[in-house]
Amino acid sequence: MNDSNVTLSDAEWRERLSTEAYRVLREQGTEPRFSGEHVDRTEDGTYRCAGCGTELFTSETKYHSGCGWPSFYAAEESNIELRRDLSHGMDRTEVVCATCDGHLGHVFDDGPDPTGERYCINSVALDFDPESDDDTEE
Repeated sequence: MNDSNVTLSDAEWRERLSTEAYRVLREQGTEPRFSGEHVDRTEDGTYRCAGCGTELFTSETKYHSGCGWPSFYAAEESNIELRRDLSHGMDRTEVVCATCDGHLGHVFDDGPDPTGERYCINSVALDFDPESDDDTEE
């Protein structure tokens, strides 16, 4: 868990986030399949929590799973928390941001090597920072 947690009131979250981001991050919602801006993104960069800016995933771990949401085979482990989710009659593992407690999506054990994990994450819960030309080695 991060040392610098972000705790805001419900009103502050509503002001900070779009209606859809609030529904997903604060109310454990899910965006429709194939609707998110990051599903087909292939650029190099970093994916951050849309609620607080915490680094969660890198483009190096993103892959096309065909599930309809951005998928990653690894996360920045110290920046996420995993919780058992028994909602909707299923037994799943929820992925939340360790800094702001925002719902990101779920993780499943049907991903590719090297981890075998598939972090199935809502696009609206993520902000993307593209890798700049300054970040690449010459």
